[in-house]
Amino acid sequence: MNVGIICEYNPFHLGHRKQIVRIREDFGADTGVVCAMSGNFVQRGHPAIFDKMRRAEAAVRCGADLVVELPVPSALSSAEGFAAGGVSILSRLCDGLCFGAESPNSEELLTAAQALLREDFPPLLREQLTTGMSFPAARQSALEAMGLSGSLLESPNNILAVEYCKAILAQHSPMRPLPIRREGSYHAQTPDAENPSASSLRLCLEQGTDIAPYLPREAARCFGNAPMHTLLSGERAVLYRLRTMTEAEFEALPFGSEGLWRKLMHAARQEARLEAVAAAVKSKRYTRTRIDRMILCAFLGISQAQMAMEIPYVRILAFNDRGREILRSVKKAGFFRNAGQPIDHPFQDLERRWENLYPLFQTDAPGAPGGTAALCGHCPAVSVPLFPQPSGTV
Repeated sequence: MNVGIICEYNPFHLGHRKQIVRIREDFGADTGVVCAMSGNFVQRGHPAIFDKMRRAEAAVRCGADLVVELPVPSALSSAEGFAAGGVSILSRLCDGLCFGAESPNSEELLTAAQALLREDFPPLLREQLTTGMSFPAARQSALEAMGLSGSLLESPNNILAVEYCKAILAQHSPMRPLPIRREGSYHAQTPDAENPSASSLRLCLEQGTDIAPYLPREAARCFGNAPMHTLLSGERAVLYRLRTMTEAEFEALPFGSEGLWRKLMHAARQEARLEAVAAAVKSKRYTRTRIDRMILCAFLGISQAQMAMEIPYVRILAFNDRGREILRSVKKAGFFRNAGQPIDHPFQDLERRWENLYPLFQTDAPGAPGGTAALCGHCPAVSVPLFPQPSGTV
């Protein structure tokens, strides 16, 4: 049996390893664990704190068997698109999808997902949106109008869990949902010793605080002395891009419907800091995360058409011997390509652009203490033995 995880590992911490351990406790020691992980840019509209190759290697050294990249258009999408992209990839490799949720009842999650797929849901949602509600609030209200509890969608992990279930149903995926209880606070500002949140660890890193106690030893070694990347470090480059975009380029952005692109265009031409740009665009109706994703898409040159395009292939980032066997079992092996493999396809031109822009977010400060040098985003996939040994490449 192979179980999939859709993740960011930004960075990989003790709670992530606990999930992998739990999978093998529940389904057997020989269960394969396959991760579809965001690359160098993550769903909150920021660069990943450490590069994708280093995060993928940390995952395999801490128990995963195979890590493939969730392509940038999916990684920067809404919760719906993020989930749909991950499910589409893992359905080719896995029998089940494991995810954390504040309410880990698969029947409740599937019931909510089925409601979101009903034909009468979109009209109810539009009706609530006309009142000026934000999208999350309008969706909760629409569910309640259907006689269901909207409280299930109040917490971030439940929202993603329902979207995972919805994608499984919509795509007729062979995977079954395998929710487990999410422990710890998703937005905690200080790390919990047993269940740290990734956001709290990023804050520690930005403040120069050692995060090694909250990481598996193998992950701490992978991240040691690695360059960190933050949105603030690339602020001038992002502002330059926003200031030089044409009106047509703003209009083509994803997440810019209902004239939101125009508000961003005006703010970008008036404000001198990214924080001020986002604050000028944000409103009760539009979440800050949506604004941040739109700004990052503008910087990366991603249009709505590119966001909606079918992904032609997926990059393999890291694997061990068992991961290699999982890949060999895939019938359409050509869909999964080595991270460093040249491919004659227009999508590779986009990949190269995104890879070349990521270093502009690099800070001067090192990451967690101890470890090895950073890996290049153009490196081939990392082959990691089942038992920790120096990693090689294929």
